[in-house]
Amino acid sequence: MQEYFLAVDIGASSGRLILGWLDEGRLKLEEIHRFENGMTEKNGHLCWDVDNIYSEIIKGMKKCKDASKIPVCMGIDTWAVDFVLLDEDDKVLGDAVGYRDNRTVGIDKLVYSVISEDNLYERTGIQKQIFNTIYQLMAVKDKEPQNLNRAKSLLMIPDYLNFLLTGIKKTEYTNATTTQLVNPKTCNWDYELIRMLDYPEHIFQEIIKPGTSLGYLKEDVAKEVGFNCEVIAPATHDTGSAVVAVPSVYDDTLYISSGTWSLMGIERTEPDCSLKSKEHNFTNEGGFDYRFRYLKNIMGLWMIQSVKKEFEKNYSYDEICRLASLETIDSIVDCNDERFLAPKSMTEEIKKYCLETGQKVPQTDAQTAAVIYNSLAVCYRNTVEELEGITGRKYHSINIIGGGSDADYLNRITAKMTGRKVYAGPKEATAIGNILVQMISTKKLSGLKEARKLVQNSFEIKEYVSR
Repeated sequence: MQEYFLAVDIGASSGRLILGWLDEGRLKLEEIHRFENGMTEKNGHLCWDVDNIYSEIIKGMKKCKDASKIPVCMGIDTWAVDFVLLDEDDKVLGDAVGYRDNRTVGIDKLVYSVISEDNLYERTGIQKQIFNTIYQLMAVKDKEPQNLNRAKSLLMIPDYLNFLLTGIKKTEYTNATTTQLVNPKTCNWDYELIRMLDYPEHIFQEIIKPGTSLGYLKEDVAKEVGFNCEVIAPATHDTGSAVVAVPSVYDDTLYISSGTWSLMGIERTEPDCSLKSKEHNFTNEGGFDYRFRYLKNIMGLWMIQSVKKEFEKNYSYDEICRLASLETIDSIVDCNDERFLAPKSMTEEIKKYCLETGQKVPQTDAQTAAVIYNSLAVCYRNTVEELEGITGRKYHSINIIGGGSDADYLNRITAKMTGRKVYAGPKEATAIGNILVQMISTKKLSGLKEARKLVQNSFEIKEYVSR
């Protein structure tokens, strides 16, 4: 019988359940269910509807049953940093507030009154993002202390979904590192730091590595979906899963996981927690097999996703790329400026930035898109140069994976701006990486090298040459 593996891949704008299986030495995929996702305003905050996410997962699993394609195991990945607090009855305290909410504005000062920003980086190796869990928890402590006082458990979003399926509370390593509360040497919670910040120690669950089995579905869940299967924690941070699917067997591969965010960097076996690394805003996020994803968070296609909603015409992403390629506007914005994190209007924010910096202000949808794509390419070029300066290595090519890998115009100008050859694909890297970890865990694949060779042999990889 065919063995199916189910990836539950939930992003900031949509979620999908994708089945994967081996067929004559190639990995095949089938999307079984897709649903919309996003933050909505609730009680004055931008929140995730975790109940709806869970119900959509159940719907997708039922579709597996209806299609007679029962997975032997499944794994969930989502975005990072966000969490829920559970009370003694395992009920969610408060709301599942999202990382784009403004509750952490100014909260960093409270953290730095306990530990300096430099010392925090040297201790954790994680770049400052105002929405990191460490700041979100401080916001809860400052504004909703009753919830932190009542909390018995803290679970990252994918860990909470796993708990609903299995009844098991664990925290997967790759997502745990994005809290900025993990020691990169021990790969465990930094309890001394947690005590310094006066966060309750008991709420933090045991950290498990990617590929760990959480057992099987709870009896009531199995009855509802019509089957039982093993639940495996992949790299539950979606970028951690995506990087597993980089189609290169070389250790020093430079990649961009391109989606709502652009995560650009390399894999390392040791973290770099130096102040030089901090100055360039690189982070040491946990990866598969306790590797470190040494990368920079770049605002990414969030900017395109935002202006797309504001354009008068409902363009496809391919149309936006094509129209942008016809423009000659050379204005550049700083993609990493916090003003672009959650503006009321992305289009107006870009215009204001260009006006304030004395550049040509985009007047059309196509010009606005061109400014974003060109700005991303410039940011990629600068990041390559910074990486080479820090590591002392030369990177001759860039692997772009994820949903943004099919943005043809962006790929072309990335090759041009960086002077590097660009390899684009696979598009479904996150789901693929999720499935690969399941296959490694169940001994269908021997390890990371065989998994990445499988990606090379299974999916089209487009090549763009610098001109």
